[in-house]
Amino acid sequence: MRRLFRSTEGEAEVRRWCRDRLSAWSVPHEATVLPTVLGETHVLVAGTGDRVCVYLPGTNFNTATSTTVLGRLADRSRVYAVDLPGQPGLSAADRPADEPTDYGKWAGELLRWVHERHAGARIVLAGHSRGAAVALSAPPDLVDGLALLSPAGLLGVRPSRAMLRATLPWLLRPGPAGSRRLVEYMSAPGAAVDPTLVEWLTLVARTTRTTGAPGPLARATTARWHRRNVQVMVGEHDCFFAPERLAQQTRSQLGQEPHVVAGAGHLLVEERPDAVAELVTQLF
Repeated sequence: MRRLFRSTEGEAEVRRWCRDRLSAWSVPHEATVLPTVLGETHVLVAGTGDRVCVYLPGTNFNTATSTTVLGRLADRSRVYAVDLPGQPGLSAADRPADEPTDYGKWAGELLRWVHERHAGARIVLAGHSRGAAVALSAPPDLVDGLALLSPAGLLGVRPSRAMLRATLPWLLRPGPAGSRRLVEYMSAPGAAVDPTLVEWLTLVARTTRTTGAPGPLARATTARWHRRNVQVMVGEHDCFFAPERLAQQTRSQLGQEPHVVAGAGHLLVEERPDAVAELVTQLF
């Protein structure tokens, strides 16, 4: 495993930012720490009812940066939102040595724990970007539905000049200008930029050794979900997983057509949280 944070001071700063953000969240919630094979895992619980959504954020995101979509999900179900170990947030900082295998074991452990708390409930697993790749690594028999949002894990990212222009300044010269450009790149053209995301990504660039998107999972892993209760959603302007390319893989690997959301980019969960919540609801 490789440490995520550049320093103990940076780790403390990131964790303080996340705790402060969650403390200010107006939606009633509670937090717990679950011991797992990948270390301590921070779990945020919100919402009520006997329909349960387990939500996994994407690369460099976490529960504290996902309150918009979590609030919409909590209006419709009980939500267990998790900070991925190895990503900046409130979970363990060590990265998995073998992501597909280790995250698969971790996800199984998490889902069994949720089952113990909600025996007989219908459980939908939802993941955004890297979180979707982790969700695809989970045991299919432990959930009743799977929502893949701007998903990694089905195809690789193709670097482009536009991508490098957005990511390299953010990494090499951490500051609000580079973070704003990155948010704009990941969003639909003309979308409003959330200053909270700019602040967060500036902190991430300054304090962590960030990771790129995960590569495609083994076909044997994704084949387990073929023609199950799975829905895929992607923004029309997704900069990492273009709808046309993604559709080819969802058809061949999952037997599904993706839902393409007009006027949305890779930050689908921020730009269209109501559409995401509706998709998850359909899976119960």
